[in-house]
Amino acid sequence: MTVAEALAYAHAHQPAIRAALSRVETRIAEAKIPSGQWLPTVTATAQLFAMTANNTTGTYVDPDFMDIPRIGATPATTTGRLSPYASTFVGAGVLQELFDFGRIGAQRAAADALVTVERDVADTARLDIDFGVEESFFSVLAAKAIVHAAEEAYARSLVHRDLAKRGVDSGLRSPIDLTRAEADLARYDVDRVRARGGLSVAQTVLAASIGAPEAGIDAADQAVRPSDMPTLRDSIALAQQRNPRLTAALAQLKATEDQARAIGAELRPNLSVTATLSGRAGGAPASSGLAPTSEGWVPNVPNWDAGLLVIWPLFDGVVVARQDAAVAEEQVRRDEIDVSRLLVVAQVRETFEKVQVARSAIVALENSAVATRANWEQADARFRAGVGNAVELADAEAIRTDAEIALAIGQFDLEQARAAFGRSIAEGL
Repeated sequence: MTVAEALAYAHAHQPAIRAALSRVETRIAEAKIPSGQWLPTVTATAQLFAMTANNTTGTYVDPDFMDIPRIGATPATTTGRLSPYASTFVGAGVLQELFDFGRIGAQRAAADALVTVERDVADTARLDIDFGVEESFFSVLAAKAIVHAAEEAYARSLVHRDLAKRGVDSGLRSPIDLTRAEADLARYDVDRVRARGGLSVAQTVLAASIGAPEAGIDAADQAVRPSDMPTLRDSIALAQQRNPRLTAALAQLKATEDQARAIGAELRPNLSVTATLSGRAGGAPASSGLAPTSEGWVPNVPNWDAGLLVIWPLFDGVVVARQDAAVAEEQVRRDEIDVSRLLVVAQVRETFEKVQVARSAIVALENSAVATRANWEQADARFRAGVGNAVELADAEAIRTDAEIALAIGQFDLEQARAAFGRSIAEGL
């Protein structure tokens, strides 16, 4: 895969990104809950009692979300009676919100603010995944470069071992030249085995970072992308505008403020309309002297009602205490914003400087690689001409191989630093 393909695959298959997006969808669904208060509430009930009836009849329980006006009474008595009478009731009611004085709107605003917070958290997760993918991708490229350097060193060492053997067999070289060549060959054989193992591990990490089911994913050889960057001042400004950690902290403050307003809105008046259609009957004798039919077992006396309700909770200590707690929480969120802003700026400064250092180091590493290759070529020529010895050649081979490996690691350090810098300024969002 190319790095673009790896990032695209991770966005589609990485479980951490899918989980973050699922949390956003959950918040969106939860934000719709307050608006549900504008929908009518329809309730039905059926009730049957056996009970005493002293100054009451047609007894029932008033269920939630259904308003049942009290109708009927039995004769008042100076002494109660313990004889039971039947009482039945069936009914259906509708309760519809008419005007909430901004209470539902405040609750919806608080819920919508939490959606924004969750989106910023999801963006943070995506940036973390992107950085992990880029880092593991460039790790594979670095590991492949190290494998190449190790394989080349082994191939050159094999040629020199064969030259030393022929020289010893012909009596032109000392046996120590052959033993030293054999030792160097064994050393580079171990190095290439380790390099191959490192490449396999890097490919495994890349597969895991993008959420692929394969045991390993290889990175396509591609030209190193240019490490162009904005100035440090512009970078800090960009980070403060769009870094999701900071924007999430700002969104969390707004959500806390909206929550405090929503809690306070619970003390506002509420205007609603109610309507009920019911049938009832009580078996107890009525004060009018009329005898109840069916002895209260059949709810055959119809009633209907419609009304306008105004409910105003003038004071609720629990609501006031919850609002005070939410206001206190706002200061915590403000302090967290200051912490997040400080961390974001520090991260931008740190990654910016790391890129500059890595970029400067690349120039030195490339010069070192050129110089060590020239040194090796001279040592190789001297060894082939019979002028140089095995120690001189081995030293030249070692510093060349080390320089080529150091260059590969330096290139990885540069790309890793550049990816970290992009993460700090939310590049790609």
